[in-house]
Amino acid sequence: MFGFKLILILIFILNTACSKNEKQVSIIKEKDLNSQLYEAYSEGIEALEKGDVIFAAKKFNEAEILYPQSEWAPKSSLMAAYSYYVQDYYSDAIAELERFIKVYSTHKNLDYAYYLLAICYYEQIVDEKKDLQSIIQAKKYFILIKNNYQNSEYALDADFKIDLINDIIASKEIYLGRYYLEKKKWIAAINRFRTVIDEYDTTIYAEEALHRLVEVHYLLGLNEEAEKYAKLLGYNYQSSRWYEQSYSLFDKNYEIRNREIKKDKDSKLIKRFKSIFK
Repeated sequence: MFGFKLILILIFILNTACSKNEKQVSIIKEKDLNSQLYEAYSEGIEALEKGDVIFAAKKFNEAEILYPQSEWAPKSSLMAAYSYYVQDYYSDAIAELERFIKVYSTHKNLDYAYYLLAICYYEQIVDEKKDLQSIIQAKKYFILIKNNYQNSEYALDADFKIDLINDIIASKEIYLGRYYLEKKKWIAAINRFRTVIDEYDTTIYAEEALHRLVEVHYLLGLNEEAEKYAKLLGYNYQSSRWYEQSYSLFDKNYEIRNREIKKDKDSKLIKRFKSIFK
């Protein structure tokens, strides 16, 4: 009986010792993991400051993988995306941001991720005639920010960027409309100019679009339609050069009278200027 009790005591001591060892190993591993994460993140920051964005992004990704459940994981993911962005590696930055949005869909910095994603597309717009995909994507994400994150610090800039993008799209429509007008493809030209006044009437190209519609309909002999757009142009932009050009289509003497008035004004100004030195 005594031998049996001794065996039980030995088993208890061994189990307790193993349990303590397991706890120690666990603490050591946890501390080691934290130090690895901090080291990887710090190396990423250092590399980013030196301009080595590829290595920086690699280190941030490493930090994220080391401790995926920690608050440092989403932060590291965003930093990887930012590293690519600062060096204009837009495709890599976009891929990182799309992954962030998918993996960390409830994160507090989701508005920043969408904003940086929109900026990545926006900064790729070089030529409005070619970069249509970048224009569409940038506008989509800026609208998302404006609608879903109205109180965000990025909402105001998103609104401003949408206006700029609308100007870019309107300029593209005007460019195509002029091209079709020159080729005498009247319906195609009308559709392009109508798109500007229907969808982008707050842009700087709305005036020209109205004038071009006056011009096309006048050339086709559709005077009532031409007059309708001329009145709309006059009501909104009476002092603009586009209104003057539209008006001169209906009044052939308007342009001649305008030149004579300007010539008379110039002549009086010259006489006044000469009198100063007499």
